[in-house]
Amino acid sequence: MTLHRLASERFREGADEALADDQLQANLAKLRGNFLARRARARDSLPEFDALVDEAVGIKNHVLDHLDTYLVAFEEAVKASGGRVHWARDDAEARRIVLKICRDAGASTVTKGKTMVSEEIGLNAWLEQAGIEAVETDLGEYIVQLAGEAPSHIIAPAIHKNRRQISALFNHHHEGLPDREADDLDGLLADARQMLRGRFLAADVGITGANFLIAETGQTVIVTNEGNGDLTQLLSGVHVVLAGIEKIVPTLEDASTLLRLLARSATGQDMTSYTTFSAGPRRHEDHDGPKAFHVVLVDNGRTGLLGGPNRDLLRCIRCGCCLNACPVYAKVGGHAYGSPYSGPIGAALTPSLAGLARTSHLPNASSLCGRCEEVCPMRIPVPGILRRLRDEEAQRGASPPVMRTGLQLWSAIASRPWLYRPLTSLTTRILAAMGRRRGHLPHLPFTRAWTRTRDLASPAGATFQSRWEAGKRP
Repeated sequence: MTLHRLASERFREGADEALADDQLQANLAKLRGNFLARRARARDSLPEFDALVDEAVGIKNHVLDHLDTYLVAFEEAVKASGGRVHWARDDAEARRIVLKICRDAGASTVTKGKTMVSEEIGLNAWLEQAGIEAVETDLGEYIVQLAGEAPSHIIAPAIHKNRRQISALFNHHHEGLPDREADDLDGLLADARQMLRGRFLAADVGITGANFLIAETGQTVIVTNEGNGDLTQLLSGVHVVLAGIEKIVPTLEDASTLLRLLARSATGQDMTSYTTFSAGPRRHEDHDGPKAFHVVLVDNGRTGLLGGPNRDLLRCIRCGCCLNACPVYAKVGGHAYGSPYSGPIGAALTPSLAGLARTSHLPNASSLCGRCEEVCPMRIPVPGILRRLRDEEAQRGASPPVMRTGLQLWSAIASRPWLYRPLTSLTTRILAAMGRRRGHLPHLPFTRAWTRTRDLASPAGATFQSRWEAGKRP
């Protein structure tokens, strides 16, 4: 299995470029904290939040234990509602299935709601090669499509751009509309609506993702704050749902439990503005809706992940909360990861799906601070999975020689207390003296990769062990 257009082997180069991009650094610093603050308020306002997390984790673990049963039940329910389910073993098969549906419908234009699976399989480029225009209708996705870029965040695809960059994009691409100033937010939004409205009406096929698939009813669920997902599926003649097989939940009640966590963790809302349940094509008594309803269930490595040690990753509900909490993502953004899935979840998920051959940089792109696991509403042990992937890399002898040598040296010292204690004590005192005036160290031998973009905090002048022995405890 391969993730389409995977470029994770360039993580170091991409990270260096991101760190040197002053505009990107300013954009990320300004926006990232907003998500975390809203999430904290939403969590604190719901006393039963932790109990909901326990229940949600139990639901997803149960589904993963019985995934085959629930997938079959979902297919039967979709058929009963007049729809059709297609099974895609990998990204290539998924692309072929969608293209055939579009060609059978005589489509020249498709509109798309937000779907990470379409990014995973490289659907837009595939359709365009076949002469079918794919138009993103989520505002963030629309912005990055105009820019010729991939999304940089799971829930905020254009988080890396500010209003001046967006207004410049719109002024360049929106022919026939007046130029807008960066502060004219209402005007920019009105222009985007005007440009997309005709696309909704002209589209022959509408493609959406799915936050959840309900085995009990055969319904698919999407959450949006713009209503574009509803217009995508209601105004086109054919609705295609792209989803990974792990998105199954057993019942409507289970979906409701997960929905209460999703919005709070993602955007800090109690619920998103639109939560849409779709089931089958338009019935005789319906006033609108598609004439055909297709669900494409994508494996693309998930079955292999299901039976392995990293299967907890399949609990992910794509809330993006771990990205907002991650100090690495906060500095390099999403594009450096070279994968549709960025941040901590991407650093763990991409190698687990695609293998370490081209993704070995990603598990090492973490400080293992644990903030991602702390905020995850599905309690996914991302740091533990990253350590496991690092160990796999080391066992294969694929880790960089400098890293292997450094760790061997550290192991030799740390395993000999008679050597470790005096060396660390001496080093700590020297570093404290060097940083006494500034409180930090702007330059240090062998740390150029760190100090090139940040300072190294000056230590306190004593090791943890010596302070503990002296009774200096919290």
